[in-house]
Amino acid sequence: MRTKPGLLQTQAFRIVLVYVLLFAFSTTALLFFTYWNTRRTLDDQTDQIIEAEITGLREEYQHFGLPGLVETVRARTLHQGQALYMLSDNKHHVLAGNLAFWPQVSEMGSVVEFDYERPVDGKLEARRARGRVLLVPGDFMLLVSQDVHDRYLTERMFTTTLPWTVLLILLLGTAGGALIGRNMLRRLDAINRTSGEIIAGDLTRRVPLAGSGDEFDALAENLNRMLDRIERLMKGMREVTDSVAHDLRTPLNRLRNRLEESVARLNASGAQAGEIERAIAETDQLIATFNALLLIAETDAGTTRAAMSPLDLGEVAADVTELYEPLADEKKISLTLLPGPPAGVEANRSLVAQALANLVDNAIKYTPAGGQVRIATAISDAGVDLSVSDTGPGIPLADRPRVTERFVRLEASRSSPGTGLGLSLVAAVAHYHGAELVLEDNMPTGLKAVLRFPKSAMRALPGAPLKSAAE
Repeated sequence: MRTKPGLLQTQAFRIVLVYVLLFAFSTTALLFFTYWNTRRTLDDQTDQIIEAEITGLREEYQHFGLPGLVETVRARTLHQGQALYMLSDNKHHVLAGNLAFWPQVSEMGSVVEFDYERPVDGKLEARRARGRVLLVPGDFMLLVSQDVHDRYLTERMFTTTLPWTVLLILLLGTAGGALIGRNMLRRLDAINRTSGEIIAGDLTRRVPLAGSGDEFDALAENLNRMLDRIERLMKGMREVTDSVAHDLRTPLNRLRNRLEESVARLNASGAQAGEIERAIAETDQLIATFNALLLIAETDAGTTRAAMSPLDLGEVAADVTELYEPLADEKKISLTLLPGPPAGVEANRSLVAQALANLVDNAIKYTPAGGQVRIATAISDAGVDLSVSDTGPGIPLADRPRVTERFVRLEASRSSPGTGLGLSLVAAVAHYHGAELVLEDNMPTGLKAVLRFPKSAMRALPGAPLKSAAE
């Protein structure tokens, strides 16, 4: 049985997570584009203002020379605003301007950004500016710039806030995905739990409705309608099966009894008695086939009325060994029950005994005289094993998947009596118990059939504590 998927493995959580990642990426890209476009626009506006200032100063210099440029810069700095100027010689001796000292810029002609300080309420405040440095004839330098500190603070706030915004989107989206995934997982758990109970044989179970009218309720309604129809069909099949069991099995048993009475009245050495004995054998074969088909059908459908209880596989193996020892001795075959640990499982005793009997009967049937048949129990990491191994011809690897189908008989067994239902019944019993039938090679020759019960079926036996494979 598959384990319950975790929250991170649910499809709903994965879909929401992918959506959140795409949304976060799209939001980041949109905000970054907005930031880049806004900054470019503001920079262009600032550069245009600076360029206009430079044009005016250049005209003043052309008309009045350096003294006129100095007077113009001094006049413009009298009005405290966003404009910043500085005119100095090559040693940065200030001739005019409203900056206290020459900033750390030296590139001529290109647009630069720099930090500067200016007094605000008696204190120096560090601010940001953007401007251009121009070379004035006579080895002088002119800095024309604009204060962009407010824009700079906005940029810093944006770049600081953006990562936290994206992180918050991811956290909230992941939390939302977890809630949605948990809700969907809860609804699916109800469907899976009901399905498991139905598979176990309780056809009266139905998928609960939440009453929300959503797609899960619609699915549940369709499943319930389908289950209603399946239950009616199964009920009809059981009625037909019971009718067939009553109408055919009883006449067959009556026919067999009459044949036995007839052979008892005839001379035991007569030819007619031999014919009747063969007819009795054929009748027994029909009854056995009929009983096997009914048991397989009931076991596959989970409708068997047999009860489940803690069971010691070793005791079942001992009973079957004792039952088949006379047949094995008659065919000169060594039938041995190997010692093993206490192997307790939750199972139906009659079904497990019938399955083991079929495996032992097949092993004895196909093992030549002088061969060996071994019955064993074992506990491993995979679960609890009940195995039957023989030294017969075995089953080719290519044929093993189909030998558990009904009425399938391999060419090598065509000459021996049988119906081809033995392994089918074993497979049906394994399915009923949540176990599996494993067919392996028995070294050095023969077949090893293993009825492997899952670890979840293991049960402690009275007086014998349940042990794991590691112990």
